[in-house]
Amino acid sequence: MQDNFVAQFGDAEADDPAKAKNLGDAKRKLPAEFERDAKGLAFEVLPDADGWARQVGFADGFAAGRDAQAGKGWMAHCYGVVGAGRNVEADSSIGAELYVVIGQSPRQLDRNITQSAGRVIRGIELLSALPRGPEPMGFYTDAAQRTPIRTVRLTSEVPEAERTRLQLLRTGTQTFRDVVEARRNRRDDFYKRPAGHIDLCNVPLPVRVAPAG
Repeated sequence: MQDNFVAQFGDAEADDPAKAKNLGDAKRKLPAEFERDAKGLAFEVLPDADGWARQVGFADGFAAGRDAQAGKGWMAHCYGVVGAGRNVEADSSIGAELYVVIGQSPRQLDRNITQSAGRVIRGIELLSALPRGPEPMGFYTDAAQRTPIRTVRLTSEVPEAERTRLQLLRTGTQTFRDVVEARRNRRDDFYKRPAGHIDLCNVPLPVRVAPAG
């Protein structure tokens, strides 16, 4: 748990061949996937400039960057994004070492980490509240401080009656554009000077539990 950065989880003994957990058929190295072809990617562009990409916006509900001249797109490291950790080698990511952004958006990781695996849409406060590890990297020196992962399940493996049904506002809709504009130019009583600008990672992605019935 690195303060203002990420919560990382996986096999804490992975670097010790004698103690590392068996990954079965999973590969220990995955090809580097730092970006993808932007052609054919539905992209909802934000109107504001960004210091990390020529264009920023949303692709299928994910905050993303795009370089139209180079024809490339990539996911942005915003709060709650899930990514695959790696060592120095570009192809050293494995699915058993994941992290979640819990601090100020580390956009310097954009195009340097294998494409984000997803984002937390509910329960991020549980990760954010975990005790921070010591400097410099937040790795716990006392194994008793680690929070064990008891189980991981796909939604398809959860009985239908036990599933939490969530609704997410589609980012390619006029309603979402209106939400973005309302955040760019706050005009309620508290804000005396509308900013006229919004950072990609400060754009809310509305989620709610689906109404019953």
